[in-house]
Parts: sequence; C-alpha cells; structure tokens
Amino acid sequence: MSDFWIYFNIGLQHVLDINAYDHVLFLLALTVPYEFKSWKRILILVSLFTLGHTVALFLSVFNILTIKAEIVEFLIPITILITALYNIIILGKSAKKDSTTVTGIITVFFGIIHGLGFSNYFNSILTGKPTDKLAPLFEFALGIEVAQIIVVVAALLLAYVVQTLLKFSKRDWILMISAFIAGVVIPMIMQSEIWVK
Repeated sequence: MSDFWIYFNIGLQHVLDINAYDHVLFLLALTVPYEFKSWKRILILVSLFTLGHTVALFLSVFNILTIKAEIVEFLIPITILITALYNIIILGKSAKKDSTTVTGIITVFFGIIHGLGFSNYFNSILTGKPTDKLAPLFEFALGIEVAQIIVVVAALLLAYVVQTLLKFSKRDWILMISAFIAGVVIPMIMQSEIWVK
C-alpha cells in the first residue's frame, strides 16, 4: 500500500508543482470557457487528458514511442497556446455547438504530448521489466487525475467569484485568462532549445 501512495503522490506533485506550471496552464485553458454546470463535460475532458498522458507513458515504458526531449518541450507550450487561442476564436459562440468528440480527440492527443514530456523522468525512477511498471503507472495516473480535478475546481471557483462578486462578464474572463496564458507560453516557445539547432 505504501508503494501506491508513493506513485500517487508523484502524480499529484507532477501537476501541482509550482515550478512545472505548464500542466496547470493547459488545464486553465481547457476549462476557462466552462462553468460548474458543465461539470460532466469538464470531467470527461480532464479524464481524456489523463488518458492521453497515461497512454504516452505506457508507450514509453514499452519503448514503442520515444521523442527527443527538446521536441516535446517545444510542443507542450504549443498545445497550451492552441487551446488558449481557440478560446479566443470561439468567444461568444455557444459551447454546445462545439463538438465533444473533436474536442475529446484533440485533448487526448495533447495529453499524449504532455505525457511524453514526463516519460524520461518516469522511466528513470522505475526499475525492472516494463510489466513491473504497469501498477505504478496507473497509481501515478490516479494521482494526476485527482490533482487535475483539484486545479479545475479551484479554477471554476475563482471564475465564479470573479464573475459573480466582481461582476466580470464571462466573455471578459475568458478573454483575460486566455490572453494571459498565451502571454506566458509564447516566450516559452520562443526560448525553446529547438531554435538553437
């Protein structure tokens, strides 16, 4: 049981680590268009992101898929920027018109990219055969899922307070947060090691 908590905690810390805020930025970009009443859709999207993240680690553990770290580190902020810009582009349009299937597939794909960013570290902390890493992989995934739900609930609470008490319109809130996220990740993209080569 102690092993469970070790890997569960690694999953929690992976998302909640203040120095690795790219995961939180993606979650903010993913959920900023929604409110508490859309909790089922948000939970589906967050779980699909966890699924993609876990699939990437699974593929890495079995040496099916490996990508150079600098490419993944370049792609992660790109996924965040695309999500933030998408929010701005669809501003004012009903979220119901947005296809859940398409959004879900894209979220899984982005989860795979983010998972590949953690795969080298994940493989380095685990020893043994690939099959020995399956239980820790799912324990880690559960920690990720719980941490993501914590972040999403906090983001939704903040949105509720700002929109209700401070009288921000939903449109202004989405625009402000999405623009902020874009402003944070554009320098990350520009400073990527990929440009050096």
